[in-house]
Amino acid sequence: MALMLIKFDLKKRVKLAQSVWFMYWFAVMASVLVFSMGLFFKIELRKRSELMDNNESHFLPNLLIIMGLIACGINAFGGKVCYDSLDPTKFVKWKPILKTFLMGCVVFNCLLLLTALLCFIMRIPLQFTLTEGLKNGMRYYKDTDTPGRCYMKRTLDLMQMEFRCCGNDNYRDWFEIQWVSNRYLDFSAKEVKDRIGSNVDGQYLMDGVPFSCCNPGSPRPCIQGQMTNNTAHYSYDHYTEELNVWKRGCRDALLAYYGGLMNTIGALLVLVTLLESAVTIGLQYVDTSLSTLVNPEDPESESEGWILEKTVAETFTDIMDKMKAIKGGKVEEGGEVAVATVS
Repeated sequence: MALMLIKFDLKKRVKLAQSVWFMYWFAVMASVLVFSMGLFFKIELRKRSELMDNNESHFLPNLLIIMGLIACGINAFGGKVCYDSLDPTKFVKWKPILKTFLMGCVVFNCLLLLTALLCFIMRIPLQFTLTEGLKNGMRYYKDTDTPGRCYMKRTLDLMQMEFRCCGNDNYRDWFEIQWVSNRYLDFSAKEVKDRIGSNVDGQYLMDGVPFSCCNPGSPRPCIQGQMTNNTAHYSYDHYTEELNVWKRGCRDALLAYYGGLMNTIGALLVLVTLLESAVTIGLQYVDTSLSTLVNPEDPESESEGWILEKTVAETFTDIMDKMKAIKGGKVEEGGEVAVATVS
């Protein structure tokens, strides 16, 4: 018994072919959208590639770009087949490859769904990548004269202003590293000597943050230096005062941005997968309805279409039997080769 058997006449077959053709070209536009989202995601990652700990973060956007291009080709070909199905003389040339094409579509739809799942779970490795990348970026913030790192200060400043964040976890992360270049320090000054001598690493540490951490919405002029010294500022208590620097860490800010982008792309891919599955089923109906004409010489005769020629259980059993037969054939072939070698 065929799965989801439907009877067709000429009028229904024409309407089916036209509907599936329209859906295929709608799927082409959806494929272009997937490609565009992958390209946009890659550009957004490259903007802050210095803050990524590795290049593996580009795997997902590259995969989206590839899947989008493949989907465009598959859908354009499927649309052409549906268009030619309206003319039996043109459709006959596609018959030998149509079953292989439909099987390929099923495999591609599974890969598309897997890509959607990757969009949802890649947030976890991205978190570790951003954590290490931001730590390294903050450590190189002062190296404005070092080749390969001279743009790190600009990248971090722009990022902190754009995402309204400060430091890795929070603004206090800047207290633990030297972010002022030695070329701007007067090593003869007592304060500089005291700060350098106050830690085993010999770094100029201070309770201050870069200007890009300042919140322009604060009514008070930005206090970015001596933030823990209450006597250094009038009417100020850093324990109770509402600080006028961003309190949110940049790791959480970037993770929220990229995570939201990946969730959006993942949801889009799920919808595209459903659309691809629908057009694959539609093309299967077009193929079977044209292959089962009561009178092949009469295009107006009735026919039947289905998704599977047998039930799901029977189809699965047939596939397993074929796989066992192929495996058994290989074993017998290997045995014959071994016997021939011994002889």
